[in-house]
Amino acid sequence: MPPSPPVLAAVERRRALYAAELSLGTDRFTGPRRDDCPWCGSSRLRTRLRGPDLLQRKPGTFVLDQCRDCEHAFQNPPLTAEGLAFHHGDIHDGHLEDFAERLLAAGSGRRRHRHAARAILALEPEPESWLDVGTGRAHFPRTARELFPYTAFDAVGTTGRVEEARRAGWIDEAHRGQLTTPGVLARLRSRYDVVSMFHHLEHTPDPRAELHAALAALRPGGHLLVEMADPRSHFAVLLGKWWLPQGQPRHLHLMPPANLRAELEARGCTVLRTDRRAPHIPHDLSAALALALSHAFPAPDAPWRTTPPSALRQTLRAALLGATSPLVDVAALLDHTLAPLLRRTRFSNTYRLIARKERPDGPADD
Repeated sequence: MPPSPPVLAAVERRRALYAAELSLGTDRFTGPRRDDCPWCGSSRLRTRLRGPDLLQRKPGTFVLDQCRDCEHAFQNPPLTAEGLAFHHGDIHDGHLEDFAERLLAAGSGRRRHRHAARAILALEPEPESWLDVGTGRAHFPRTARELFPYTAFDAVGTTGRVEEARRAGWIDEAHRGQLTTPGVLARLRSRYDVVSMFHHLEHTPDPRAELHAALAALRPGGHLLVEMADPRSHFAVLLGKWWLPQGQPRHLHLMPPANLRAELEARGCTVLRTDRRAPHIPHDLSAALALALSHAFPAPDAPWRTTPPSALRQTLRAALLGATSPLVDVAALLDHTLAPLLRRTRFSNTYRLIARKERPDGPADD
């Protein structure tokens, strides 16, 4: 269906703002290119992929480099603070089509969140407090409450959705901003028995600092639960720029589980579990097909376009999306049919790591 009148009105209100922003040029949206790996410092880099913004079609071409030594993948050159605001600021503000919203929500499956909560239940039967970092619409706290009815769930998020979740009663406290923001971390230091981060580190400019902040929010003996896209998944090679977990410019870093494990152990933590099966999200083929079809069709209207597409082009796009929707449904069925097998192989796209913070003081609380 074509966009509703309220959506069209919102687009027009923001079009002038984007025009003024783009008139200043886009070079300021990226910083200097790095010659070394931000994780291990190696200078042995290779280009993993190069591509445009396939989801929003904002201007720019983005590069994901990978370290040949530690396999850490990172956006290079990275987005600056202005670039992050431009490319990420309104991705959840209602300017995406329904199919794009579904793609972004694909990792919020209730069944997967229940499994993650049960993994903590076996280690910490009755935590007093739990912090979910990068909570989005608080899908995980809403689900985890069913297993932990007496736990206080708080959340950190960079958009107004975290405050909406508090008003809806899905979380107890809402903290807007980055966890690494000094004011936020000062309020949360050493308060929690569990800290969770679901596909959050991929979107942070400095995942190591974000990881350290998460440990600082934990009490000694508390548990950290992290889920991340696995850059070693065979789907990354098979699908390339169409693989949703490495879509640009939203994903700034991808790190293999060995890197995350080594960093946590260096901070005095004990890694208790690493799981590559249960966290697998069966959406690789359907998401890639949806992106490819959408990109092949006439571009949708958006506030960063200088002029809106004609009514004919919008109608044509809507008709094509509707006509090809059954193909995406078939791909989704294939994703789910193959999932029991693929999650046991290197095609698994996500890993989960659970660690216990051991030290009350020192590096783990920096």
